[in-house]
Amino acid sequence: MPAQTPLPVVERVFRKLGGRETLGTNVSSEADLARAVTRGIRLRVLDCLLRAGFSKQEVESFVIPARTLRHRKTKREPLTLDESDRVVRLTRIQSLAEDVFGDVHKANQWLREGLGILDGKTPLDLTRTESGARLVEQILARIDWGAAA
Repeated sequence: MPAQTPLPVVERVFRKLGGRETLGTNVSSEADLARAVTRGIRLRVLDCLLRAGFSKQEVESFVIPARTLRHRKTKREPLTLDESDRVVRLTRIQSLAEDVFGDVHKANQWLREGLGILDGKTPLDLTRTESGARLVEQILARIDWGAAA
């Protein structure tokens, strides 16, 4: 039996975020994902983040504060462009880490441990910004290639 080829990152992000049901569209490319972010992702995606291994506190800290979330739910509004982008960023970094470590638990543990190369901050902390997420991607790439990170 041949080994399974890992899914492309965009496909894993799509699945982790609840697929068509949550995103309201199919996603088969980075362009599709960008369009979904621009439209604003439905609030139910936050439940998908919890199922993917993020805590409620992490979702409130990285994506949307609890008070803002209550307000959005009351008005039945989707996430804003920035919030939607943060959801995708978190999920993408998590998917890349899972690829590199080959294990969901190990990936999630690595995302939450302070690293000397990051001045003791966690990779998850850095994903608060796009530039920080890019740095985490570079570190993951170095780990994947066997370089010391």
